[in-house]
Amino acid sequence: MLNDSFGQPEIKTIAVCAAQVPFFSGGAEIHVNALIEQLRNRGYEVELINIPYKWYPHSQLLDIMDFWKKLDLTESNGKKIDMVIATKFPSYFIQHPRKVLWLIHQYRQMYDLLDSPYSGFDMNNAKDRQLRDEFVAMDTEALSSYKYRFTNAQNTANRLQKYNGLESRALYHPPRLVGKYQNISYEDYVLSVGRLDKLKRLDALISALPFLNSTIKCKIAGSGPERDSLEKLARKFNVSDRVEFLGYVSDDDLIQLYGRSSAVYFAPQDEDYGYITLEAFLSQKPVITTADAGGPLEFVEHELNGLILQSLHPEELAKSIERLVSDKPLCAKMGQSGFQNVEHITWQPVIDALLEAAY
Repeated sequence: MLNDSFGQPEIKTIAVCAAQVPFFSGGAEIHVNALIEQLRNRGYEVELINIPYKWYPHSQLLDIMDFWKKLDLTESNGKKIDMVIATKFPSYFIQHPRKVLWLIHQYRQMYDLLDSPYSGFDMNNAKDRQLRDEFVAMDTEALSSYKYRFTNAQNTANRLQKYNGLESRALYHPPRLVGKYQNISYEDYVLSVGRLDKLKRLDALISALPFLNSTIKCKIAGSGPERDSLEKLARKFNVSDRVEFLGYVSDDDLIQLYGRSSAVYFAPQDEDYGYITLEAFLSQKPVITTADAGGPLEFVEHELNGLILQSLHPEELAKSIERLVSDKPLCAKMGQSGFQNVEHITWQPVIDALLEAAY
């Protein structure tokens, strides 16, 4: 455990603060659980403070922000809580004398997604404009209260600077199964992993299949609200026999899926970080992504360890997939380059930075 030379009490108990929409889980939850595991492995007593919330009606957002602000985590049943680590919205509204921010993401519908179909807010509506102004002001005030601000990726840090005028430092961490990924072979399929959500743009992948050689398959691991729509799209294009919707897969199956793929498709819209890029590279597989993917672009280099497309036009995407799947030596070369780009990422610098910031 970390000791302080300036007389501060030693950190023994840590509350990791998060918030989750009930019955939905994704990369943020994996991120938080991995942090807790790493802290416990180092001897700290750690508790997850995970409070569910709804974003509708819109007034609920301000209510949950105020709730976190009033939550007392200085002690629990007489047991002192030495430190809190806040992660995603709205958990960073927590008040504590030794709090550190490791930001996964803010409420993106109020920021980079505001003018997109994913927002749910109408800036032509006076009430929505007023709510947005109040929300951003409260958000900025809460985030400003941290002496040290860390993010999970540079893309997240860039948003914090752009929308709230606040500086922060990116702390990259490895994916959950680091040390277990392996390169087994290069079978004739492209792999997609993750939540089936509109922002992941899996419809583009399925739309590209009719333009691909019929021997090339697509495997999609993950669950989410878009599964029915994606299955209908596959039927519409008569490619259902070439798409496998695998749903939730075990860790062992996931390692096999990565290890036997030729390439990994990961083209979300402005992703915060994206474990999938690192998982692919640790499996020595090239990544196909786009110029507006956000987080993946911090690792993917065009023609070096993957392909960065300017659009997701079905024929352009199909050409990129076919190019990789049909050229195994190229996949191997790009995959090895990707591995070398991320193999240095470990948990220790993250844990050190978070704990040192509490003193």
